[in-house]
Amino acid sequence: MYDAKKIKEIGESLAAWAKKTQEILEKRPERKERFETLSGIPVERVYTPPSASECDYAEDLGLPGEYPYTRGVQPTMYRGRLWTMRQYAGFASAEESNKRYKYLLEQGQTGLSVAFDLPTQIGYDSDHPMAQGEVGKVGVAIDSLRDMETLFDGIPLDQVSTSMTINAPAAVLLAMYVQTAAKQGVGSDRLKGTIQNDILKEYAARGTYIFPPGPSMRIITDIFAFCSENIPMWNTISISGYHIREAGSTAVQEIAFTLANGIAYVEAALEAGLKVDDFAPRLSFFFNAHLDFFEEIAKFRAARRLWAKIMKERFQAKSPRSLMLRFHTQTAGCALTAQQPQNNVVRVTLQALSAVLGGTQSLHTNSMDEAFSLPSEEAVQTALRTQQLIAYESGVVNTADPLGGSFYVERLTDEIEERARAYLDKIDEMGGAVVAVEQGYVQKEIQESAYTYQKAVETAEQIVVGLNKFQEESARPTNLLRVDRSVMESQLAKLERLKAERDNAVVESAIGRLGDCASRNDNLMPAMMEAVASYATLGEMCDTLRGVFGEYTAVSTL
Repeated sequence: MYDAKKIKEIGESLAAWAKKTQEILEKRPERKERFETLSGIPVERVYTPPSASECDYAEDLGLPGEYPYTRGVQPTMYRGRLWTMRQYAGFASAEESNKRYKYLLEQGQTGLSVAFDLPTQIGYDSDHPMAQGEVGKVGVAIDSLRDMETLFDGIPLDQVSTSMTINAPAAVLLAMYVQTAAKQGVGSDRLKGTIQNDILKEYAARGTYIFPPGPSMRIITDIFAFCSENIPMWNTISISGYHIREAGSTAVQEIAFTLANGIAYVEAALEAGLKVDDFAPRLSFFFNAHLDFFEEIAKFRAARRLWAKIMKERFQAKSPRSLMLRFHTQTAGCALTAQQPQNNVVRVTLQALSAVLGGTQSLHTNSMDEAFSLPSEEAVQTALRTQQLIAYESGVVNTADPLGGSFYVERLTDEIEERARAYLDKIDEMGGAVVAVEQGYVQKEIQESAYTYQKAVETAEQIVVGLNKFQEESARPTNLLRVDRSVMESQLAKLERLKAERDNAVVESAIGRLGDCASRNDNLMPAMMEAVASYATLGEMCDTLRGVFGEYTAVSTL
């Protein structure tokens, strides 16, 4: 980047500056003894240009849209197309969620993002004893194809991109989506969207798992194979660091554990006989945008570069699209406070801006009232407007990678990549991500980081405005969204009516074939599509698979 003579001159200037600065510090000390990022990376007073030996521009940075994709996956980035603006939404019934989706689309949202309730996420119908008190609470209740048809009623599925945050029963919900589109006259080859379908992070950080790792990995590779042939524009997995970060990880751990899971999925697909360039272009990722502004930007850049190298060097992928880490970002739910909730608007703005400066392909902005409840319509509009203001008024979209070349950002990008690679090497030594999760290593690392951060907040070493500094009494929002008990009663009535109206002999036959496929190690997706079309319920299908695969029991990390 700079020749030896210039680097020497800069070094001499820096030494003189440091001496002068030290004299000033003796009179006026800095605010604290140590400055560091949330990942514990020391932050220097000033950063200077790297020497030629420290930076190979082509290998480390390159140009936007070119390997190693540090500067973005598209040559023109947002000059050509803005990121997809999504608002994660779903609550109560399919009817109510459908109204919220239509409202958001009217407000300028450019993609749908579906939140499912807890029973749906863990494969229970709304009438299951385990679903009591949870129906429609943290997302929409989907028991059958009939609910999915209602959810997207009046929304042409060939004109929107839909992301579904679903993991253990992802195959079932994908089948429902495909069958719903078919009833609209939309072929599966025209569908665009993503299923999260990332089970490894569920074991490590979130908990909405059903089956043990082995069968779960099989289902995922079945989806890869089915989609490569039948739903070519669908992203078959969203390998998620978001929930790892929400559970308390650092930024370094977030990308390390996420990419380790990505490696495990690629290896599983290869072992299943798939070719890397057939499925890798449809892999996508999902990251958190936290509050350490520059660290987050550097994290996104480091993740892109690291994944490109992994796919090229480890898996010998040939297609440029196989090397590209494309990702969705959501602002940090764990950073929202119930104290002075209006401050959350500012937090979310900073987080969203870091995601855009880091080159995200898709973005969800949290609403200011989510520390209390699911977002109100007014709050979700403000969250969406935050994205639109960044997109249309800030000017940050006018050039690709606007912070590329920043001495600080580039050094931070290098440091995050190096630290993440050290984690990946350790996980490889253990036998891979599945083994690391089964042994509780990943869980323990996350827990220790969460404890360290919480202790810093409680001692006010880490300032959270309104929580441990600048406190004042603030009024609780009055227009909070609450899901009434009548939602569960209505859902149970609909489910009972469905079971009375459908052809139960056809359902029983389809469910039987699904169980046979699971036992024979056949690809599950064709049988899943048949069962869904017969109006078999989510719970009936998942219970059938439970009977073949068993259920996972969490490992203790104590």
